[in-house]
Amino acid sequence: MGFEEEYQIFMNAHLQARTGERLRRLEEGHKHAEMLFLKQVWWPLFHHFRYLHPEYEVNDFQDDKRYLDFAYIRPTIRICLEIDGYGPHLKNISRWRFSDSLERQNQLVIDGWTVIRFSYDQVSENPRRCQQIVQQVIGRSLGDELNQTTLSLVEKEVLRLAARKGEPISPIEVEKYLKLSDKTVKKVLTQLVNKQMLIPASGIVRIRSYRLGNQVKHPI
Repeated sequence: MGFEEEYQIFMNAHLQARTGERLRRLEEGHKHAEMLFLKQVWWPLFHHFRYLHPEYEVNDFQDDKRYLDFAYIRPTIRICLEIDGYGPHLKNISRWRFSDSLERQNQLVIDGWTVIRFSYDQVSENPRRCQQIVQQVIGRSLGDELNQTTLSLVEKEVLRLAARKGEPISPIEVEKYLKLSDKTVKKVLTQLVNKQMLIPASGIVRIRSYRLGNQVKHPI
């Protein structure tokens, strides 16, 4: 299924699971900017919405309720993704509201959240850069995922490099990063392609770059 269908399924599932204030916040807080983020940034990367929660409720240090635009949650991972609009209300924001916004973000970090913020303009005008940031941030969690696999140490390091970079990697980059011969690197890259951990990103007869494959990127 394409984005529109999966998006409706995703939203309907969360709407049906909520009541009261949590339902109201989802109905009123999830707007065009949030939908655009999913369409132009999230969907092209993962083609699913697993582990992602819109308008996610958290308690602050005063036990008040606050809501995150999106929360990406796994057993050992908590990432807050915020899309900030720009309008007249931001020009006239009070000192108290400005300080409260900073306090909110600080508290999330103290509570173990990784906080990533994008402006609406970034999402609409430069979605590729936003994709790279999301992939790099989530890629940091790849270590725990990889430690549970039977990959070799060298294979894991190549995948960590690809995840951190957030864009295709070249054999020469891998050689310099791991200080290995071109013959060894070619062998490792071929093994990862065969395991569907990497996919050729450019080149046909002679592959010039590789990106993370479905076996790595989609489960994240």
